[in-house]
Amino acid sequence: MHTHSLLFIIFCIVGCSAEFYVIDDRIGLGREFDGIGGLSGGGATSRLLVNYEEPYRSQILDFLFKPNFGASLHILKVEIGGDAQTTDGTEPSHMRCKDDGNFFRGYEWWLMKEAKKRNPNIKLIGLPWAFPGWIGAGTQWPYFFPNITADYVVTWINGAKQHHNLDIDYIGVLRDALDRAGYTNIGIIAADGDWSVAAAMLEDPYLNDAVEVLGVHYPGTITVKEALLTEKKLWSSEDYSTFNDDIGAGCWARILNQNYVNGRMTSTISWNLIASYYENLSFGGDGLMTADEPWSGHYVVQSPIWMTAHTTQFAQPGWFYLQTVGKLTHGGSYVALTDRKGNLTIVIETMTHKHSQCIRPPLPHFDVSPQIAVFQLKGSFAHLTDLQVWYSKLDFETKNDTLFQRSSPIEVYDGLFALKLDVDEVYTITTVNTGQKGSYPDPPKSCLFPKNYSDDFTITLHSLKPRILLIKPVCLSTSEIAQIMARMRLPYDRWSPNDRTDLSVSCDVLIETPATGGVFLAARVDQGGESVREAKGVFYWIYANGTYKVTNDIGGQRVLAEGQSGTREGVWYTLTLSVKGYFATGMLNGYLLWKNAVVVEPKNGWVALGTLSFEYAQFDNFKVNAE
Repeated sequence: MHTHSLLFIIFCIVGCSAEFYVIDDRIGLGREFDGIGGLSGGGATSRLLVNYEEPYRSQILDFLFKPNFGASLHILKVEIGGDAQTTDGTEPSHMRCKDDGNFFRGYEWWLMKEAKKRNPNIKLIGLPWAFPGWIGAGTQWPYFFPNITADYVVTWINGAKQHHNLDIDYIGVLRDALDRAGYTNIGIIAADGDWSVAAAMLEDPYLNDAVEVLGVHYPGTITVKEALLTEKKLWSSEDYSTFNDDIGAGCWARILNQNYVNGRMTSTISWNLIASYYENLSFGGDGLMTADEPWSGHYVVQSPIWMTAHTTQFAQPGWFYLQTVGKLTHGGSYVALTDRKGNLTIVIETMTHKHSQCIRPPLPHFDVSPQIAVFQLKGSFAHLTDLQVWYSKLDFETKNDTLFQRSSPIEVYDGLFALKLDVDEVYTITTVNTGQKGSYPDPPKSCLFPKNYSDDFTITLHSLKPRILLIKPVCLSTSEIAQIMARMRLPYDRWSPNDRTDLSVSCDVLIETPATGGVFLAARVDQGGESVREAKGVFYWIYANGTYKVTNDIGGQRVLAEGQSGTREGVWYTLTLSVKGYFATGMLNGYLLWKNAVVVEPKNGWVALGTLSFEYAQFDNFKVNAE
């Protein structure tokens, strides 16, 4: 693994090929460290987590947020839901109508409170990915109405405080709106995109004063001159977006160091926090770990969790980077941080190009080779005689990784210690002795989605009821409140997992839009989320004009059967779709409407229900029975 004996240091000094690196605080400190975080949302990415039963749900949360246990995250960023498809699903708005206000919809409130239970010091950030249609009168892009969108976000902040006792630390909204609401302590992050806002800030003193943090997405560890000239905090406020396998771990380990070494970014936030959505949605298998089987309780703690721990368990927000950070001569990087009270943490990574590529942006070529590194501690750290060691090795040859292993303390002689570094390794060398590789007994084994599933959509307006179906609710009128216990009204499409080939699915449906309205029930759907418009499967449609159609695609171009149904708006119907082998059959109110439509592809997939375009419909008594 590594060598750090006194004899080895002396040998290296007098005869072997070693590179020397100085760790010194006498020349001043670098930027303040703001922490490492995860992003829940930006597409309903934590949707299934709340469905887990105990004790598995709490175990997963511990691996994410509990200090000195797992990832020990310092920051949680959440989506402010907008009732819109934002990648892998939808998150409900707290204001579905102009006069609406409900601060118990969705699961982000719950998640923020769970994070705070484990780490009261965790920082909370909110960001909208979309807005409900009433903002902008349903015809204009919402950002053309800055005061309305700002008030919408401020209302969310009010709800977080008043109903959940949650203080939001950072937001992306107008400074004046926050100040008028009394939130002068909440910092502004701008602009959660690229670096272009930096040039505008240099030209506009008012804008520069309003912004506390320059936040960018997927910077590739590189910053721009204009951003540095603002002298603001620089954050990679959304990064990673990579599968949580070992290459993803290599990507994450590399950028956690090099976002500061190359770009002086003092915080990195992972999109996403956890892969708690169905794997065959967009970006399936991203996140720091996986929890996408609430029906079984199965979850997987993957290597990105432990790459995170190498930093988060040994440096806290408020620590400072030293100026003596940089690249290793033969590839890799090192950072050093201090709490200015005598504690020191050094994080070293030697990730190779092949094994650390993030999904975006493209990674320019570089070389990494085995090397010997000798570190010389000076200034406040010259007196240290030993340091704690934590070690990880991503072994792509044997597949036998070493993850976050505590090793024997390293001896420091006259301020010197040496490491023999191999490729694809991470070391933490630290004075902090509270690190821990948390563990629980193995969770239940993975299993298929249950053969039989039903949902009557029984919810209350002011409670969170876990569900397997991903449902996008809409604003409810007073008359609809009395009906919600019996049915759910939703636009567009939703789906439920079922990868078995042969099954029967049924649902009660009501078309609300006259003449042009229509709804579908589907099986073997091969795509969802942001890719749903390209989905193939078996789609059984009925329309308000008295017809039906069976198509092999959601766009309705590949027609398998069609004819008269007698259906119209405002009437409840029971649709039943059965698919077996290459044949599909449909019933209406228990009577055969069509049969033996030939289905060659796909051979399996989701079951789904939805409407034409964004029209409204009502659904009740959803059932799936698989063979």
